[in-house]
Formats: sequence, structure tokens, C-alpha cells
Amino acid sequence: MRAGRLLNLVLILQQRGRATAAELADRLEVTERTVMRDIEALSGAGVPVYAIRGPGGGFQLLEGYQPAPISPADWQPRERRPGRARRATVRISVEGRRLAALLSRLQPLRVKRDVPADEDGWLQATFRLESLEGVAIDVLALGADIEVLEPPELRELVADRARRTARLYRDGAAPRS
Repeated sequence: MRAGRLLNLVLILQQRGRATAAELADRLEVTERTVMRDIEALSGAGVPVYAIRGPGGGFQLLEGYQPAPISPADWQPRERRPGRARRATVRISVEGRRLAALLSRLQPLRVKRDVPADEDGWLQATFRLESLEGVAIDVLALGADIEVLEPPELRELVADRARRTARLYRDGAAPRS
């Protein structure tokens, strides 16, 4: 049953920290493709799961994520817009577009052809918004080469994470050991 498998997937990632698609497929007794579909479903449902590419990579939950148990009486379906998937709008530099493609972030990134580039050559683009936490990590990976315009909750989340990061580096503080 898929619901049970999705729950098991989250539990495995909580226990192990990081696991490859092959490891998850073996543990769940499904194909790697099924694991990929399940990861996409979890991300779309708001579970902050993300991929790490390269040697030692795999799938991982956002650090500190703890699913909040709720009683069946308290459960409410997520508010969804009917029809098209929700999208985020950003301003992005030429370097930001190159980095996004190179790092496989925010893909597919669709440039708005009806909005001309600004005086600095930045373009407006959109991408599919599935998980605020996951997308915030992708936006922060592009640094100062991207600015979130919409939705406001993503813009606020990215700003909050950037402020927290800046505090770590402010005033030349020594690294913690």
C-alpha cells in the first residue's frame, strides 16, 4: 500500500539520515523508479526531502524535520489551487541561470519571454513550487544571483534563512568547535 510505503520511506530517512534510491528500493522492496515517484509525492506534500548528488549522495530530510503527529479528527486537507501546479516567480542573473542549470536547481526554470530583461540583464523566470523548504535551499544555493518575487511566503522564508546565515558570519566570529 502506497501510504504505508511513504510513511516507511520517511522513517528510514529519519533513522539513516541519507540513503540512495537503490538502498531505499531494496529496503522497501520496490523499483528505484517507484522510490523516485514516492520522493516526488512526499516533496509535493510538504515533506522537506531533498537530493544530494555525487559520490556519497542520496536522499535526505531537512535537518531537524520532525513530522507533527495529528489525530484523524484534526486533519485538514492541504489547500490546493485547482488546475495548474503552483509556481514561484524570481528575478535571476545570467550567472544565476548558469548556476541553476549546472547545479540542477529549480529545474525547469522558465524565463518569462513577455518581460524584458532589466538594466542589469536580469530576467524574470518561474519554476514549479512543491516544497517551500526544499525550494528555499535551492534559492540560497544560487546566492546573490536570484531574488524571489512571488509567493511572499517563499520570499520571507529565504530572507529569514539568509539573515540566520549572515548572523553566523557577522563580526568575524570564530568558528565553533
